Amino acid sequence: MVGRKLTLVRSGQIVEVYHSHPFILDFDKVKYRSFKHGKRILYLILFITIRFYVRSSNFLRNKYNEMKIKLKTLNKKGGANGNLGEKVEVSKFLRIVSEYKHKIKEIKHKVHEEEKNS
Repeated sequence: MVGRKLTLVRSGQIVEVYHSHPFILDFDKVKYRSFKHGKRILYLILFITIRFYVRSSNFLRNKYNEMKIKLKTLNKKGGANGNLGEKVEVSKFLRIVSEYKHKIKEIKHKVHEEEKNS
C-alpha cells in the first residue's frame, strides 16, 4: 500500500499534504478563517460605532438641555440653590442708560431715513 502511494506521488497524481507542528499556526488556515469571519467582524464594529454615536449624541443633547435650564434659573434670585425665586431686578442707573441708548438709536435711524428719502 505504501508502495502504491509512493509511485502516485512520484508521478504527480497525489499531492503530499504538509502537516505542521501542533504548536505552530498554519498560515493558510488563519488566512481562510480571517477572510471567512472578516465580514461578520466588520458588521459588528460598524454596529458598535453607530450605537456609540447615537448614545453619545443623546447623552450630550440631554446634558445640553439640562444646562440650558440651569442657566435660565441662574438669572433668578435663589435659582442657584434650586428654589425658584423672583427675577433679579436691574439697577435703576443701568436701566436709564439702556433706555437712553435705545432712544439715540431710534433718532439716528430716523435721521438716516430722512437723509435717504431727500
